[in-house]
Amino acid sequence: MNLKKLTFLILILNFIMDNNYSQDINIAGGGNLQDWANLNKYQKNNEELKEIIEPNRVVFMGNSITEGWSFFNKNFFIENPFVNRGISGQTTPQMLIRFKSDVVNLSPKSVVILAGINDIAGNTGSISIENTAENIISMAEIALANNIRVFICSTLPALDFPWSPGLNPSSKVIKLNKILQDYCKNKNLEYVDYYSFMSDENGGLKVPEYTSADDLVHPNKAGYNVMEKIILKALK
Repeated sequence: MNLKKLTFLILILNFIMDNNYSQDINIAGGGNLQDWANLNKYQKNNEELKEIIEPNRVVFMGNSITEGWSFFNKNFFIENPFVNRGISGQTTPQMLIRFKSDVVNLSPKSVVILAGINDIAGNTGSISIENTAENIISMAEIALANNIRVFICSTLPALDFPWSPGLNPSSKVIKLNKILQDYCKNKNLEYVDYYSFMSDENGGLKVPEYTSADDLVHPNKAGYNVMEKIILKALK
């Protein structure tokens, strides 16, 4: 991403969040950024966490894959200084808008970013793989600017989306992961490669090992167990 473009983006995001103007900025199709990004979901929890000093706090930023993690293994987040900030259905533009309130303002030591699958599914309209990668990279750069250690996760493998069938996402997932991996290599950041451990020969999540046949996108308990081993090793 162009440095001037990134700097401008960070300034605009900080201005919006600091001045609470997101309530008044309309988005295409109606509504406002506050609602579109679901900034209120964790507002109360965030206010409580800001009062607690935790030097080793890790925030997990993501979509339903991250959010669902707590349902399969709540102890993973209770027994560790981990904070789950996943929101079901979210794309990277929405995460970027709430990144300051749900990550930076919690003063974590590290952030684990797992994103991109809903962009590929077109949950909030068409977005290119390059723009999806730019949004994830922007989150990483904002974290780094605030002295937060960054872990960028590979997008999980997927062959199809039950809610939006026929998109053949496997090649797009591979393309996005390659951009993210190259960025991490160039910036000397941690790239957390869930994909290599969890994909089958066709580029999908292994069924029934790591997901159910009627889901294909979200991990089951065994899938999350694999992810936990990988991220815990990376966080050491």
